Amino acid sequence: MTRVLVVGSGLAGLLAAVRATDAGHRVTLVTKAALSDSNTRYAQGGIAAALFPDDSVDAHILDTLRAGAGLCDPAAVRVLCEEGPARVRDLIRFGVDFDRDESGITRGLEAAHSRSRVLHAGGDATGFAIEAALVATVQERANRAHALGGDQITIHEHTMLVDLTVDDGRVTGAVLLGPDDTRHTVTADTVILATGGAGALYRHTTNPAIATGDGVAAAWRAGAAIADVEFYQFHPTALAVPGTPLISEAVRGEGAVLLSSTGERFMTAIHPDAELAPRDIVARSIAAQMKAQGGAPVLLDATGLGRDLLESRFPTITAACRANGLDWAVEPIPVAPAAHYWMGGVATDGWGRTSLPGLYAVGEAARTGAHGANRLASNSLLEAAVFADRAVRSLSEAEQPAPYFATETDADSDAGITGFPGAGLDDPSDAADAADAAVTASAPGLVDRGTLQNLLWEAAGVHRSGADLTGAAATLAGWHPVDRALATAAQLETGNLLDLGRLIVAAALAREESRGAHHRADFPDTRLELARPRFTVRPDTRTLVSASSIASEGIAC
Repeated sequence: MTRVLVVGSGLAGLLAAVRATDAGHRVTLVTKAALSDSNTRYAQGGIAAALFPDDSVDAHILDTLRAGAGLCDPAAVRVLCEEGPARVRDLIRFGVDFDRDESGITRGLEAAHSRSRVLHAGGDATGFAIEAALVATVQERANRAHALGGDQITIHEHTMLVDLTVDDGRVTGAVLLGPDDTRHTVTADTVILATGGAGALYRHTTNPAIATGDGVAAAWRAGAAIADVEFYQFHPTALAVPGTPLISEAVRGEGAVLLSSTGERFMTAIHPDAELAPRDIVARSIAAQMKAQGGAPVLLDATGLGRDLLESRFPTITAACRANGLDWAVEPIPVAPAAHYWMGGVATDGWGRTSLPGLYAVGEAARTGAHGANRLASNSLLEAAVFADRAVRSLSEAEQPAPYFATETDADSDAGITGFPGAGLDDPSDAADAADAAVTASAPGLVDRGTLQNLLWEAAGVHRSGADLTGAAATLAGWHPVDRALATAAQLETGNLLDLGRLIVAAALAREESRGAHHRADFPDTRLELARPRFTVRPDTRTLVSASSIASEGIAC
């Protein structure tokens, strides 16, 4: 029986936990907040799959490849689209009640899709419905096991990943920070990271505050390969009010249009698909229009859809508008881009395996290659389900060698991302000494999260340039986090964001072109010779935390 540690409780983590439990593995599921708190919960747009007679897997593949701007892994895309319908049917069996009409399951059209294939639940509450159904399923499995006197699945809420433990090049578990602020080490045969993205890197994001990229940062420190981190997708339409609630792409799919501050449509002159152009194009166009009108938000006009449709199809958005004194049935609402989804992350093969034996990554924390440089709308929930299922299936097979990724070895690939306090230390107690030495050498300052978010938004946001990125890299190199051995949960998160901010800026500097969600003002064209991913690993791959050096206590796996 394999001991499996699953970190994260969005769709990917919950599905992995259910599948692993049902397969007879012993599962420990840990999550940083409550079990139901995740990015999945906030997903509005839906889940895309070729389920209908007038659609096909090949059509879904072509749409995904087209959106990915030449950087998709075709094999990963085929897996996503071929296995997607079965995973959606699994979700239905787990209790997800997708919206229906007289013809069966309702489907919608979203940007860059050639067919109406996007399923929704509760109108614009798809993620909430999926999360609720899977939470109930996981809890049912846990309650049933405990009633029979077993501990086949154990759940720990409010428990944060601090770092992975590695022995002889293999991930053997993790150091966790529990709700009592006590650190515990849990050992496992397999660790599945499902920790989501890192929207908290940016000043404006549709993600919840917990999206701090903990799993990707921990995997990087442990020596796993990462890829495509320069590609962060900015959703074109977040409500331009505090909290930046998401305004689903499906609203434009139903016919809403974008207007300048003076009430004129502008997307028709930019792309033949106008408001339904790929997300990167719409986001950049809105940002450019905002700059032209002095920074004021653009307007989303959904008044033509009628109050009945808006309130029934988009109840979550309607409530958000009302909470901010807006009635979108009678007036256009202000919108602006916001950080939404990370195409990059821990590099994996088609089964979720990373370059480190014993470590898997699924969901937004993983870079499978299915999204390329720009994710197709509503493929994120699908990817989480498909590859979480595949990761667990692979556990029942004979162990395969960890996949090899051809990593960058030039000096420039590591600019600004190495040499920060605590990197590559065998003994966590050495971190304070390393931090002191760094302070003496370069007089860096303690990183402040708000300042970091502003820097990333300005230099590595929707629009980028070599000058801004170079300046950001220099600034990031002058900051240091609180010693991880002593840090609180919030300080650990900020340290993770600093690690990831450095990685994103370095990768964005190295990609001297514009492609998908990555746009450089000084390199505005796409370069054919750069149509490849960049895999990077930390040059100093000494183990950050060794399981043998820490007593295991508190949490069993």
